[in-house]
Amino acid sequence: MWPPAPPGQSGNMEYLVTMVTRVPDGTSEQEVDDVRAREAANTARLVTRGKMLRLWRPPLGPGEWRSIGVFTAGDADELETTLAGMPLRVWRTDSATPLGEHPNDPGPGTVKVRPDWTEYLVTLDVGEPDDDEVFEREAERARELAAQGHLERLWRLGERRFAGVWQAADPAELDEILRALPLAKWLTIDTVPLTRHPSDPEETR
Repeated sequence: MWPPAPPGQSGNMEYLVTMVTRVPDGTSEQEVDDVRAREAANTARLVTRGKMLRLWRPPLGPGEWRSIGVFTAGDADELETTLAGMPLRVWRTDSATPLGEHPNDPGPGTVKVRPDWTEYLVTLDVGEPDDDEVFEREAERARELAAQGHLERLWRLGERRFAGVWQAADPAELDEILRALPLAKWLTIDTVPLTRHPSDPEETR
């Protein structure tokens, strides 16, 4: 049996937002620098107001600007208002995914971010387990991994699709952790290494 979803969320929801910026050809360096400076100042205000929880850079191609962030908002309209007010939005396309509560989520700010480890965005698609007790073992293992600092956050993306932020010393360690999960033989896993953005709230703490 699938573990039940937690009670409905109250107050703000969390959203995973992918932001892709394309600066138009012919834009002067001065204009780019001005927009980026205003973007950094606006991001600091969003962090202070609790609207942005985290901000990273995924692997980038040549000349590519792309960021991934966790934002909070009362609903999708409020989130759009926040994103539309960011100075880089004039050159940027945003894609937002609502994040549902997961019973095994340690919670924001519970697990300390290790500067000597790498963070990863991990998406998990779960098949149909034939083990009635696997979810209890998975919950227990999630608590252990959070206590060890490896599992920072965990969300529902759907009934059998989940996303989380993990951290480990290197990709090999993360792979070993994920392969040892009680649900491992039913999982399809996608992993994206993350680099903290200069405006990430963790960089200013």
